[in-house]
Amino acid sequence: MHVVIMGCGRVGSSLARSLVERGHTIGIIDQDPKAFRRLGPDFDETTVRGVGFDREVLAKAGIGRADAFVSVSSGDNSNIIAARVARENYGVPKVIARIYDPQRATVYERLGIPTVATVRWTADRLLRHLVPDGQEALWRDPTATLSMVEVLCDEGWYGTALSVLEQATGHRVAYINRFGRAALPTASTVLQDGDQVFMLVADGDEAGIKRIAGAAPQGGS
Repeated sequence: MHVVIMGCGRVGSSLARSLVERGHTIGIIDQDPKAFRRLGPDFDETTVRGVGFDREVLAKAGIGRADAFVSVSSGDNSNIIAARVARENYGVPKVIARIYDPQRATVYERLGIPTVATVRWTADRLLRHLVPDGQEALWRDPTATLSMVEVLCDEGWYGTALSVLEQATGHRVAYINRFGRAALPTASTVLQDGDQVFMLVADGDEAGIKRIAGAAPQGGS
């Protein structure tokens, strides 16, 4: 993937280095040129000084070929404006915006842009959202027979009860993260766009579960 990141603070720089280590290319934007020092002397990906919603800046960062855009600057307004420009003007398929004010989260989610609460999200969790394959389990029991993993669901599951997903995969949903808040699902909980789903899976079953969840449900929702 090519990922454009706005904000080279602790989270942005850590995310950039992690993605480069996994073979992805990066264009990272920050208004303060000193912020790029966090990337280290060996970082040879594209760094651009400016704001993440300026067209020239975005072009230099490679927005035209971007597979994902992440805005993790220190300002809510800048993050959401940049995310909307990336989504609406450039059609970037995967866009994530960090937000400090959780009360705004529901508004931005309705715009189709996942928002992540800064207190609850780290560079590691952003990385799992961008590059889910090959990530370590979030939790594993001492016998290594059961683990909890994040499962990305195809949009065809939206509007479907989580109990249907459980029946299809044969495994339980441990909890969901909705609008930056963890919630225990009930029998009537319906999956919504932007939800993060965390499932308890048996050893060796993770690939099958992700394959089922990552495709549209058979027979419709």
